[in-house]
Amino acid sequence: MADFHFVEDYERYVDDLVAAYPLDEAMKLAVGGSFEAIGQVEVDVLRKAGLRNGMHMMDLGCGSGRLAASLASSNLQIDYCGTDIVQRLLDYAKSISPNHYVYKLHRALSVPAQSESLDMISAFSLFTHLLHHETYLYLEDGHRALKKGGRFVFSFLELALPEHWNIFSNTVDDLRAGKPVPLNTFIERIAIKAWAEKTGFEVVSFEPANLDVGMCALGQSVVVLQK
Repeated sequence: MADFHFVEDYERYVDDLVAAYPLDEAMKLAVGGSFEAIGQVEVDVLRKAGLRNGMHMMDLGCGSGRLAASLASSNLQIDYCGTDIVQRLLDYAKSISPNHYVYKLHRALSVPAQSESLDMISAFSLFTHLLHHETYLYLEDGHRALKKGGRFVFSFLELALPEHWNIFSNTVDDLRAGKPVPLNTFIERIAIKAWAEKTGFEVVSFEPANLDVGMCALGQSVVVLQK
């Protein structure tokens, strides 16, 4: 499969941050800031989705280790693998993680794991920057990689929520003003339900961004799918 369409742009973005800020600050900004707070929210989301000791999980689009760092400071004893498209982010994530955490540079639209080997897959703020058919390929291959009963947890933006509409309208304003804009993709629940049916998943739950304080901190909705 082909590389992501934004690899060079993201690498350049990370390099610019490293040139402008101390390394720790640059790595936190590279994933949007609020490193510790959002990392803890993500851990809480995964716990609620069923993550527990002894599980094998893969963190797609792990970035500079925001989730990994919070997992490491929790009492969860898991086998963790993080993937990303920028080696510099993976190197930093590795430097702040336990020795048994594994990181992989992976630029294909797939899950680099053996079939039926994972208990959980997470993808926070990843599908918000992909095209719909790219997300579908991830779900399709994630189903292959998960054990029976395994869960795929991902965050998404939906136009039905006012706080997400603001992201859309701000992007439109920037585009109108001639500013460079990132790809912010919105996924409606009807699409997720259709994808789940076609790929063999069951929708366990949807968690809206404004459900409670924790989800507000994350700023995106979450869906839990089960194989």
